[in-house]
Amino acid sequence: MKIGYLCHYFYPEMGAPAARILELSREWVQMGHQVTVVTCFPNHPTGVIPKEYRGRFFMREMHQGIRVFRNFVLASPNKGIWRRTICHLSFMFSSVILSLPRLGKIDVIIASSPTFFTGFAALFISWIKKTPFIFEVRDLWPAAITELGVIKSKLPIRILESWELFLYRRAQKIVVVTKSFKENLVARGVPEHKIEIIYNGVDLERFSHVDSRRIKKKYQLEERFVVLYTGALGLSHSLEYVLQAADRLRQAENILFLFVGEGAMKETLQTMARDLQLQNVWFWPGQPREMMPEIYALADICLVSLKKIPLFAKVIPSKIFEIMAGGRPLVACLEGEAAQILEESGSAIIIPQEDPAALEKAILHLLIDPSRGEQMGKRGAEYVVRHYDRKVLSRKYEEIIDSIHNNSYKRPNYYQGRRISKNKSL
Repeated sequence: MKIGYLCHYFYPEMGAPAARILELSREWVQMGHQVTVVTCFPNHPTGVIPKEYRGRFFMREMHQGIRVFRNFVLASPNKGIWRRTICHLSFMFSSVILSLPRLGKIDVIIASSPTFFTGFAALFISWIKKTPFIFEVRDLWPAAITELGVIKSKLPIRILESWELFLYRRAQKIVVVTKSFKENLVARGVPEHKIEIIYNGVDLERFSHVDSRRIKKKYQLEERFVVLYTGALGLSHSLEYVLQAADRLRQAENILFLFVGEGAMKETLQTMARDLQLQNVWFWPGQPREMMPEIYALADICLVSLKKIPLFAKVIPSKIFEIMAGGRPLVACLEGEAAQILEESGSAIIIPQEDPAALEKAILHLLIDPSRGEQMGKRGAEYVVRHYDRKVLSRKYEEIIDSIHNNSYKRPNYYQGRRISKNKSL
């Protein structure tokens, strides 16, 4: 098959969407399919396009057997809703104008959301190419930005929701990343048979030969008990409570809080750490994807934190699978489906969200009893092998694509019978 995959984010960018699309596409190529990723020039999350990509409107690459079309984008840092909206809109238009004429024959087109603009570009391509459209929903958007208070006016929220429902109607299949997302869409009137779950997972081979002791010695951290947070430093993660826990633990001189990543809240967090005079907190810039197994190996504890809002009980942070694959114990400040997975795996201490006292207690517990952390890490590594191997998930996804490809294509119609509800809570 010839698979087209549209997403704003792709390697060498960091983050869950870039990793998911790279690893799935690579597996499909190894199965014998041709995969074309239509994306923009890398710029997330800093808004800075690397030197080798600057001054171009279009570029064709081959990466690990994947054909990559890179398109013009008005790059913007991951802060400010309107600047980011313009950035995503520019890619929507450039992907159609620049990549569609070069795409050739494809058997299916997948759009990975958020945002919806990628979905609209893929839907247009599917109409021109007369090929099925799969809408991949990695986040319940616009619900996320609504609950975070990024948009408060009712009119733009209603407009965004109408776009969301339009794309659900037009897609031949909807692929979600959690059970909770599927339940949400079914409750809003999307036919259950139309929705498939393909969890985020992990490329296990990346974590198979990492020596934690050697890595800690390399960074001269052998004597430090490292509490690591990696990933986006954004509004969704309530990381100010982690700094409050660091403040409570300032007398424990061997404990180091290490933040690795970029995001809209990074400057605010750095200012807060300076104001509190926290000598036990370090900030490192975001690291290339190839470095992440080594970064995780530095950790005695890995933190996962989400803001306490109802929607995030439906979210599964993809980093938990990488942390488990790396054999690291977790302290997780979250609830819902992600907490259930971590409890079942035995790899984490689950604590209340936005509670620095509970975080302090969990860290001290694992500091005093390192053998428990070792056992948690071992159980997590065994669990992720059984349930979240990206190779296995890619084969399941391929079966979904193949089932659509083997059916005769018809231009999508609006649902008949049940109507999608615009009024039910997201």
